[in-house]
Amino acid sequence: QVQLVESGGGLVQAGGSLRLSCAASSGTIFSIGAMGWYRQAPGKQRELVAVITSGIYTNYANSVRGRFTISRDNAKNTVYLQMNSLKLEDTAVYYCKVDLSGPPGSIWGQGTQVTVSS
Repeated sequence: QVQLVESGGGLVQAGGSLRLSCAASSGTIFSIGAMGWYRQAPGKQRELVAVITSGIYTNYANSVRGRFTISRDNAKNTVYLQMNSLKLEDTAVYYCKVDLSGPPGSIWGQGTQVTVSS
């Protein structure tokens, strides 16, 4: 069974940077498709931050475009999120999501807290 392990969250001042990583463990015969990052702030719904397909197409939420960069290393089954020029409103729990070509279809990471302070 594939599991996702996230790392890289923490506390940072506004204007600073963080890099999140999400590694998919081995244990599946299915191929990995799109990989993405979502976030959920207190009292708000989970929202898409960025996604990258297996073909390296990327898409970003308008609120992070130009500040965040998503990338992946297929050899390591890992997706990254480089976050620059962080704002207070970027504070949230960040989750990675990976699509598989077979059951269960998609899996989520455990979440990592990102807190931006003034």
